[in-house]
Amino acid sequence: MTPLFVALALAGQAAAAAPAPVPPAKAAATYRDRLPEDEVIYFVLPDRFDNADPANDRGGLSGGPLVTGFDPTHKGFYHGGDLKGLVRRLDYIQALGATALWVGPVFRNKPVQGAPGQESAGYHGYWITDFTRVDPHLGSDDDFRALVDAAHARGMKVYMDIIVNHTADVIRMRECEGQGACPYRSRADYPYQRRGGVAGPAINAGFAGDGDRSAANFARLTDPSYAYTPYVPAAERDVKVPAWLNDVTLYHNRGDSTYHGESATMGDFVGLDDLMTENPRVVAGMIDIFGGWIDRYGIDGFRIDTARHVNPAFWQAFVPAMQRRAAARGIAHFHIFGEVSDHEVRPAVLAEWTHTGGLPAVLDFSFRQAVADTVAGTRGTDAFAALFDGDALYAGGVATGRTLPTFTGNHDDGRFATFVRRAFPKAGEAEVLDRVKLSNAMLLALRGVPTIYSGDEQGFSGDGGDQDAREDMFASRVASYNDNRLVGSDRTTATASFATDGALFRQIAQLARIRRATPALRRGSTVLRYRQDTPGLLAVSRIDPATRQEVLLVFNTATAPVTRQVEVEAASRRFTALAGPCAATATAPASVTVTLPPLGYAICAATPE
Repeated sequence: MTPLFVALALAGQAAAAAPAPVPPAKAAATYRDRLPEDEVIYFVLPDRFDNADPANDRGGLSGGPLVTGFDPTHKGFYHGGDLKGLVRRLDYIQALGATALWVGPVFRNKPVQGAPGQESAGYHGYWITDFTRVDPHLGSDDDFRALVDAAHARGMKVYMDIIVNHTADVIRMRECEGQGACPYRSRADYPYQRRGGVAGPAINAGFAGDGDRSAANFARLTDPSYAYTPYVPAAERDVKVPAWLNDVTLYHNRGDSTYHGESATMGDFVGLDDLMTENPRVVAGMIDIFGGWIDRYGIDGFRIDTARHVNPAFWQAFVPAMQRRAAARGIAHFHIFGEVSDHEVRPAVLAEWTHTGGLPAVLDFSFRQAVADTVAGTRGTDAFAALFDGDALYAGGVATGRTLPTFTGNHDDGRFATFVRRAFPKAGEAEVLDRVKLSNAMLLALRGVPTIYSGDEQGFSGDGGDQDAREDMFASRVASYNDNRLVGSDRTTATASFATDGALFRQIAQLARIRRATPALRRGSTVLRYRQDTPGLLAVSRIDPATRQEVLLVFNTATAPVTRQVEVEAASRRFTALAGPCAATATAPASVTVTLPPLGYAICAATPE
């Protein structure tokens, strides 16, 4: 048994101690060399993380919540978290085991939007008016620079959350005023060369349609009133930055998306102004905007919001341009991953965008669904066969599969504990905790780049998706957050949630430490050893490509114990338990006995003879 395996085994037995942060001097010299699959990502919405500077709570605006957007008692408004708060909590994030920070959008947002009585604020960052500066609710450009520099000094990467699909809701349609909705109008029924439908007067003479993406062709698209009559209220005519974003002809202006068919890339996403990303002016403008953030701050990657709602040809131009900008800055492994939201175990839906759009990676919604179906549901563990088989469909194949950021819950769909409690309403708190722990073990040990949503490590359980899953890490004043039962904790969100002694924090920290020290868990190939069509055993081997060392991962999704023989490599004769119960030796060449308690798991590393 090597010293490394001894150390890891002891670490698994002493999981109560949180790991020490990586020494900054040592980490800073190597973080650029890490591959995307080497990371453990921590995702945070800055407004909901920590409030280090109350002076910026109202974003420099004066007035009530409907002007400033600030109301810490309302789940849909700004609460005061900022970039300085992120900086002062980097010790906490690093103690959890995260090596990369995915920061929710930091761009200047429209403070408040929505129909009267339905207003909410841009605290989440997805209603951008100025793509070039930090939202003053979160701090300043210098504060963002300080965050990136502080993270890099610790050897941590920083991924920015960016949006290309849309801006804030500024453009109005005269035909929809007072209706509350603006139905999508298709290109067939409302062609570009007619005003208001096929029988309308001729406009935009010579425009050959959006399939011809030349500048000369789009120069002929001068009248945007083909489907609706768009206009911008006088008070907001110059609100967007850069200034070219104020030109209404650079938007689709076809009404609200149905998220299917043509409207998926041309309709307004919940009313937000949908950019005409077929237009070369928009392509060049977005390349300039986001290339500038790379140039100025040296960030390490982009998470792309609503990627599937942008035409694939845009990404074919944008992605290589960003990779070139990063390479010129000395950023060798700039990680770009798009949001292609889907709620089935259907890798083909995700993989399509790595081909048609050329996205290097996508958020692995299929992984999330497989874990939800099996651990927060009753589907058999054969769901993972469909997941792993689908890796061959990605551009780059299984190597790309290892770079997909995996997750079990998020700020849109909800937290994993929410799914568990919905699926098993009669489960006791011990079972809920065991199911959440099992999901964490899958997240940190299986292929992909584990992505932890802030608060999951504190047992946040949420009430649902969207605003109901965006609890404050600092002491919250939102009643619907503070009445939630946390998983594995007697605390509530009414007090600050940065403790490192909780059951889930300690478990995640232990698993992250094991992952960082075990190359097979980061870069290894995946061999599916056992699955079944009912709840029960899932067995997977990860094989280190350099040493051929095998690490056997076993998970029990059933509420009864399981004992079974599992195939392993013939050379894998002895095993060290990195986590959970592992047999010390193989039962016979190429076979080992696996015994797990209900909802248990184990990480078993084959050791040299």
